[in-house]
Amino acid sequence: MVERIPQHRHCSGCGKAFTGKDPYCSEPCQLEKEGEVKAKKKQLLMLWGLSGVVLIIALLVVA
Repeated sequence: MVERIPQHRHCSGCGKAFTGKDPYCSEPCQLEKEGEVKAKKKQLLMLWGLSGVVLIIALLVVA
């Protein structure tokens, strides 16, 4: 006989299987994932800013 797996979702933060409607299995998991996303956005913004500064300096040196 084949064992059936009940309907479930996987947490967007940790990847664990759970039953529920939310994308996260728990509040701490959601807060941790949101912190990671916020840190990556900050890092990307700093990278874009640094790239802009380097571009402006390169244009000033060439001109």
